[in-house]
Amino acid sequence: MLRYSKIYWYFVVQRFKILMEYRLNFFIGSISTVLFQGASIIAMWAVLRQVPSIQGWTLEQILLIYGLLTLSKGINHLFADNLWVIGRDYIRPGQFDRFLVRPINPLFHLLADRICHDAIGDFIVGFGLVGYAMVKLQLPITLASISFIILMVISGGIIFIALNLITAATAFWIMDSIPVTNLVFSTNEFAQYPLTFYHRSVGILLTWLLPYGFASYYPASYLLGHSIGWMAWLAPLIALVSITIAYRFWVFGLKHYGSTGS
Repeated sequence: MLRYSKIYWYFVVQRFKILMEYRLNFFIGSISTVLFQGASIIAMWAVLRQVPSIQGWTLEQILLIYGLLTLSKGINHLFADNLWVIGRDYIRPGQFDRFLVRPINPLFHLLADRICHDAIGDFIVGFGLVGYAMVKLQLPITLASISFIILMVISGGIIFIALNLITAATAFWIMDSIPVTNLVFSTNEFAQYPLTFYHRSVGILLTWLLPYGFASYYPASYLLGHSIGWMAWLAPLIALVSITIAYRFWVFGLKHYGSTGS
C-alpha cells in the first residue's frame, strides 16, 4: 500500500507539472465545470421559482441532493476519469499493452495515468450547494453531520467509479466503451432530484441496479430528518459490493484481452 501511495503521488506531481505548463487550460478546465453545473442549477431555480415546492420538496432541499451528488461525481471525475477513454485512447491504438509489462497493477496504472483537474469545479459547486442548503434549511452543522456527509460522499464516489469500471471493462470486447459508459452514467441525472418524483420503477433502478440514489437522495433525506430508516446507512455497503463486483468483472475482461498489435 505504501509503495502504491508513493507511486500515485509521483503521477500526481508529474500531472500537475504538465498542467502548469498550460495554466490557461488548467483554469478553463476548472471553471468550465462550474459554468456547466451553474446552467443546470439556474434551470432548476427557474422552475421552482414558479412552483415553491414539488411534492413537499423545496429548492433548498433539492439543492442539497444536487450538491451531494456533485461531490460524489467529483471524486469519480478526479480519480477515475481515464476509464471513459480506455478503449479509444489505450486499447485501440495499442497503448494498453504497456500497462501489462510494468510491475504494478494495470488498473492502478490506468487510473493514475491521468488525474482530471476539471473535478475542482465539481467540488466547488458541491461544497457550495451543500453549505448553502444546510444554512438556509437551518440544519445542524456538527461533527456528526459533517462526518456523515464525508462518509456518504466517499461511498457515492466509489459507486460512481464502480459503475464506470464495469462499463469501461466492456472495451476488452467491443473496443470503444464510451457509448456504454455514457448510457449508464447519464442515468445519474435522475438522482439529482428526489426519487419520489419518478415512477416506482425508476426508484428501484437508482437504488438497487444503478445505485446513484445512495449518493444523493438517501443521505439528503437522512439529513432532512425524513423517515427512511436503515436505507440511509446502506451507502458504504452498497459501495463495497459495487466496487468488488466491478473489479472482478474488470479482471475477467482483462483475461480475455487480446492486443490490437498496433
